[in-house]
Amino acid sequence: MINVFEPEVSIKHYRQIYKTLRNKELSGSSQIVQEFEQNIANYFDREFCISTSNGSNSLDLALNCFDFKKHDEVIIPSFTIISCLAAVVRSGATPVFCDVDVDTWNMTLDNLKSAVTKKTKAVLMVHTYGLAAEADLIYDYCKKKGLILIEDSAEAHGQMVENKKCGSFGDISTLSFYANKHVTTGEGGAVLTDDKHLFKKLQQMKNLDFVSDKRFQHDNLYWNYRLGGLQAAFGIESLKAIDSTIEYKIKQATYYNYLFSNYKDYIKTPMIQKGKMHNHYWVYGIVLNENHNRENIMQSLYTAGIETRPFFWPLHNQEAYKSSFKKRYNLPNSEYLGNKGFYIPLGKHLNKRKQNFIASQIISKIR
Repeated sequence: MINVFEPEVSIKHYRQIYKTLRNKELSGSSQIVQEFEQNIANYFDREFCISTSNGSNSLDLALNCFDFKKHDEVIIPSFTIISCLAAVVRSGATPVFCDVDVDTWNMTLDNLKSAVTKKTKAVLMVHTYGLAAEADLIYDYCKKKGLILIEDSAEAHGQMVENKKCGSFGDISTLSFYANKHVTTGEGGAVLTDDKHLFKKLQQMKNLDFVSDKRFQHDNLYWNYRLGGLQAAFGIESLKAIDSTIEYKIKQATYYNYLFSNYKDYIKTPMIQKGKMHNHYWVYGIVLNENHNRENIMQSLYTAGIETRPFFWPLHNQEAYKSSFKKRYNLPNSEYLGNKGFYIPLGKHLNKRKQNFIASQIISKIR
């Protein structure tokens, strides 16, 4: 089976983890965790970084920083992972869904404006699959309107919008370090901010509301979302390799683009560039035309030994939440992508021979 992704583990990772074990830096309060947080803050051009046990927890912390009430609306793109919806709901706010661009697969300023009401308090801007949302335009709009901007950069490590890094636009920005991310700790995440008040609050929220001068007296029922020392050690080495990781994925994606270049009437491949922004290909996605059944093609690829993953299912059609709201949404791009999109293997476990095999199998099933 050719897997969609396999994490890279090098001798440098082993050395860093051995060093951490030798120093007995295992807990979330270890020096190695603080080093990792500082490295992440520096890389993403932020003042503060709070590491967490996973990206979903990072979203929970970010949303719960702002004391939303039931009728406070948070706009989110429908085409994204359910962690975003769950975090908004758990914060006490009301999610409002917007559509995405059919070519970039990301929310645009126009998408956002179409969903704004008098009850809008915040925007959860998500960067998806390798390209970014219109971060600069959305940032300016939120500042002008006095809206809180929460930025999910889990899939955009290293991506830039107008010479500014994804992860540096939000009042609060979140990251995931899951095994398939450009920077990984296996499981893990982070919250980024430049606001010292929010930083202090986030520190307490992720650490059971421990306060040094009254250790076991708590004013709030917060969470334990700490990242461990061994995960941080792995992440330090992973961050060092981010440029080469991105470069390798772009090289592989360029070859896929070549292999599929004569079949654009059957499939849509990822947009290569938007303005000055080049796709970083966190994943390599394919969108089928209306005449093809995605599930049948994915199953036949699996039978041939090729693992694939479907695109995100639109949040406004998620059964877990659908019955909780009365509004009916018409978000055609999110629905089209959710029904027709899937992504294929990408990463250092592939070579050109395997890419040729994968592409030939797909082409044989769509012609």
